[in-house]
Amino acid sequence: MDIIRNFCIIAHIDHGKSTLADRLLMKTGTLDERDFQDQVLDDMELERERGITIKSHAIQMEHEHQGKQYLLNLIDTPGHVDFSYEVSRSIAACEGALLIVDATQGIQAQTISVLYQAIEHNLEIIPILNKMDSDSAMPDDVKDQIEDLIGCDRSEIIEASGKTGQGVDEILEAIIERISAPKGDPDAPLQALIFDSVFNSYRGIFAYFRIMNGSIRKGELVKFVATGKEYYADEVGVLKFGPEPRDVLSAGDVGYIISGIKTSKEVKVGDTITHVDRPTTEIISGFEDVKPMVFAGIYPVDADDYEDLRNSIEKLQLNDASLTFIPESSAALGFGFRCGFLGLLHMEIIQERLDREFNMDVITTVPNVSFNVISTKGELMEVHNPSGLPVSTAIDHIEEPFITAQVISQAEYVGSVMNLCLDKRGTLKNQVYLTSNRVELTFDMPLAEIVFDFYDRLKSISKGYASFDYHPHGYRKADLVKLDILLNGDMVDALSTLIHRDNAYDFGRRICVKLKELIPRQQYEVAIQAAIGAKVIARETVKALRKDVTAKCYGGDITRKRKLLEKQKKGKKRMRQVGNIEVPQSAFLAVLKLD
Repeated sequence: MDIIRNFCIIAHIDHGKSTLADRLLMKTGTLDERDFQDQVLDDMELERERGITIKSHAIQMEHEHQGKQYLLNLIDTPGHVDFSYEVSRSIAACEGALLIVDATQGIQAQTISVLYQAIEHNLEIIPILNKMDSDSAMPDDVKDQIEDLIGCDRSEIIEASGKTGQGVDEILEAIIERISAPKGDPDAPLQALIFDSVFNSYRGIFAYFRIMNGSIRKGELVKFVATGKEYYADEVGVLKFGPEPRDVLSAGDVGYIISGIKTSKEVKVGDTITHVDRPTTEIISGFEDVKPMVFAGIYPVDADDYEDLRNSIEKLQLNDASLTFIPESSAALGFGFRCGFLGLLHMEIIQERLDREFNMDVITTVPNVSFNVISTKGELMEVHNPSGLPVSTAIDHIEEPFITAQVISQAEYVGSVMNLCLDKRGTLKNQVYLTSNRVELTFDMPLAEIVFDFYDRLKSISKGYASFDYHPHGYRKADLVKLDILLNGDMVDALSTLIHRDNAYDFGRRICVKLKELIPRQQYEVAIQAAIGAKVIARETVKALRKDVTAKCYGGDITRKRKLLEKQKKGKKRMRQVGNIEVPQSAFLAVLKLD
């Protein structure tokens, strides 16, 4: 065990962790030149396109140090706040972490929150200053920030560059010297933590695990504690550039198991694997259950695809344990699912993956957060969907979730960041100058306000410099109303939203104007209305397309024309009674991007 080192990488988006991971793989000879491509661990097409890491990836490297061969298990993690759950799982499987900070940007908010998680798990932190080759690097300032944050010695900070390969040898040396070898008893009963799972259409499910105690052999009968199911280990092995089978893995190893599992429900990430004949007494408490923050309905465009959509979402859930879903139905859209996401980026990624990996055409409704509704009888209901709200006379009050938001920005943007947060019903709690030019602002604000477009607007007013992180802290009473959208008097339930009373008028008016552009013209007038209860607060009208029925009628008395026009009017009236209006997919999307 003393030759094994398990470590993960912590970094903010775009601080160069995937590039640095490439360098480590090249240096240790895990990859040859032939297989090499930039960001080699980001194997999903979507990751390469957007330049972000979405999934954690595990890979084993071998490195010789002072005449001894070491095994290094690297678990590469995402940097975006929506995927912090992936990071928490990786942290539970490691003894050390590389903290990568961009020398041109300094420490960002999300780096701090993940770092605290790592410190709580007693991980050894190795600070690395990346992008040292850049002209705009400020090594001394950033080193001061790192010193303040972790209280390490200045000499411990490694200067590196993923682009030129500077500092890679020092990093490998630091991993071996500073990170402790895994502790555990190879002879104790088997106890392994599952930290990820992947679906393979030929071989079923690969579960990735890290063994805390004991050992596992090929062909042994093992049990997954949370689900209580038993399997034979058909194949166990380590993760090199691809899976490599081994006969036995023991304490401290990171590897995979294939046991003919077919359905996703049987693998719970965070579960403990143990032997059937010699089970472990305690299960590993690796990390907490995930709490979705944003809810949205996902419906198939074609109602016949409902079952296919269910299967696709289940397969995605395997690979992304933070996605939750329950079936629901809507009058406008038919049958679909109410899905819970960690944030808007997460929602976008899931939509894209449904489209690419499973060819599913879906409609997504307006995202919203979950509310607590207290009835007049004093009962508490959790509502994820505005249409699930009881009648207004039965509601005593509604509580909405609040968050503590931390924004780190350059001093010159503080004013505009504050304005944005105050517009979003936030209250400023604290303001700390980290350096002469960097400020950390702490706000209390409702989660519902950041769901829509907060992050995009924050980035644009701070020219991309502000970074943002949040964590929930309970529910508070709020003056919320349900805003309905009516088309010719029929409610479109997929466009209903729960919104603060102060914002309802403005929001209602803007939606009506937007829908007027997007709903195609009919043979009759279409009234678009926004209403709170029975009170209409905004209206727009889509004018009718009108055929000129009097074209052939020239000369003579006006009553000849009048007769034709009256006949047309009657026809339109009849049409309006039977006609129903299709709301195009673009209308649902446009509501998300009202600004």
